[in-house]
Amino acid sequence: MTTAYQLTIPVENKPGKLAEVSSILAREKFNIRAITISSFGQRGFLNIMVDDPKLARKALEKEGVAVELKEIIAVILEDRPGGMDKLVQYLGKEGINIENAYGFVLESHKTAVFVIDVSDIDSTRKVLKEQGFKTLGTEALATIEPFHYLKY
Repeated sequence: MTTAYQLTIPVENKPGKLAEVSSILAREKFNIRAITISSFGQRGFLNIMVDDPKLARKALEKEGVAVELKEIIAVILEDRPGGMDKLVQYLGKEGINIENAYGFVLESHKTAVFVIDVSDIDSTRKVLKEQGFKTLGTEALATIEPFHYLKY
């Protein structure tokens, strides 16, 4: 199983917080590959996948940004109804909690990626291996081109 990472950044839920982080990443030439923003009341989290997460963490910390480098698993799924369900049923049966997740389509009706932050990464890897799921690492995620066949 390959290893992938995301940056998790706790932020106040107010205008300009994402801009602070994105300006640092842009200035330091990090490419954002995926991002989620979630909030609850006055607080929230940015989960950001970049081309070099370990160096990006150092750059953000140098600028005083609280950031955690989280190991995540990027699971390749079939892009069809029930494609994700098969995975989450296996994890649920093993008592593995999905604490955070997001996904994207690589090729419509063929391939998707479901990025999961789980309570037990070792048990998750074991289940994925036993069930024949494939994963993507940081390098593959940094070079991936969803919808490459579209002209936009």
